Amino acid sequence: MADLDPAGEWRQLSERYRGMSDEELVVLARQSSALTDVAQQALTQEISYRKLQVPPEETPPPPDLEPDPESPYAEDRELVELCTVWSLRDALQLQTLLDRAGIPFFMGPEKATGVDQVTSDFLKGVSVQVMRIGLPWTRPVMLNYEPADEPGRKPEPEELPVRCPKCGSTEVVLGRLVTESPTAKDSSPHPQFEWTCDPCGHQWEDDGIVREE
Repeated sequence: MADLDPAGEWRQLSERYRGMSDEELVVLARQSSALTDVAQQALTQEISYRKLQVPPEETPPPPDLEPDPESPYAEDRELVELCTVWSLRDALQLQTLLDRAGIPFFMGPEKATGVDQVTSDFLKGVSVQVMRIGLPWTRPVMLNYEPADEPGRKPEPEELPVRCPKCGSTEVVLGRLVTESPTAKDSSPHPQFEWTCDPCGHQWEDDGIVREE
């Protein structure tokens, strides 16, 4: 049909749609986004001519997550809380780890099986649950989970650069570790490091602990 002009394509499609049953046209109408503009127009005209109604496709109900108490697998299917996530980025990180491990999970009271389905407010905390049978497999997953927005979590202290006491430059080089004899009179309680400033050449020793001024 690629070699037909729009008028020729219209005629050919109109004839094809006239030969289809009502049920076939309804099914095709639900997939009309995959058709060309000309095909959509011809299909719409035929449906309008027959006065057909195209009801939306029924969405299957969500699976029943409540285990049947009579089932021998009821205890295994019971949902237990794995953790609480407090931001979208933490939820996405956890979803990626659980998906890689092949562990089904359910987020929030809506029992969402994907972050994009969560309607709850992450700022209030969203519970993440897994089936009890899968709980042992989540341990290595949680070892790799590093939440960034968990309440009360202290940020990692920022590492301060070593500065030259003479010129203030941070372009310093660690030369060697100076070991003192434990019986020496002036032995330091901390190991001493020998530093060299690359720009000015100044050398000094300290315990390597950078202190904010």
